[in-house]
Amino acid sequence: MKLVLWRHPRAEGASGRCIGRTDLRVDPRRAKRLAHRVRSAARREGWPAVIHTSDLQRSAAVGRWLRCWGWTHRIDPRLSELDFGRWDGRAWQDIPHEEVAAWEADFARHAPGGAESLEGLLARVRSFIADCAVAPTVLAITHGGVMQALAWQATQPWQAAPPHGTRVEVNVPLGQAAPAARGGAL
Repeated sequence: MKLVLWRHPRAEGASGRCIGRTDLRVDPRRAKRLAHRVRSAARREGWPAVIHTSDLQRSAAVGRWLRCWGWTHRIDPRLSELDFGRWDGRAWQDIPHEEVAAWEADFARHAPGGAESLEGLLARVRSFIADCAVAPTVLAITHGGVMQALAWQATQPWQAAPPHGTRVEVNVPLGQAAPAARGGAL
């Protein structure tokens, strides 16, 4: 199965803030531009006219445009960004250094802001992938954290989130939802 992921358009008011489940608005023109790019790529590659998005505005807005053009739009909260709990929406500079250090010390299992660990995020994304495993190609609009976590799981070092609107393709071997631990091959 091929998983084709696009990072949502840049949300309004996100700069300098820890944004996970904070549901920020996205400029409709940016959502429409990304929807055009998704539609063009799907036509060129022969991919299905089905888009999966997270339930957050910054992803779902792209799916709504595609739905207007005849696509099937499936909203799935498993594609949402990491839940940062009490950190969510706060300026990064206002989050106590010792709390960030605790997350860095146990990166995969520590729940930043008391909400969701990276392992929790990966478990829900693996669940989404397993449910889609019958399709040869799955298209989705998601978040930087989801894309970073999948890359990290596939043995790459943790990297900065891809730019907004960027496409990443992940090949998942047949019969495998995703590797259970970091270091497995996607």
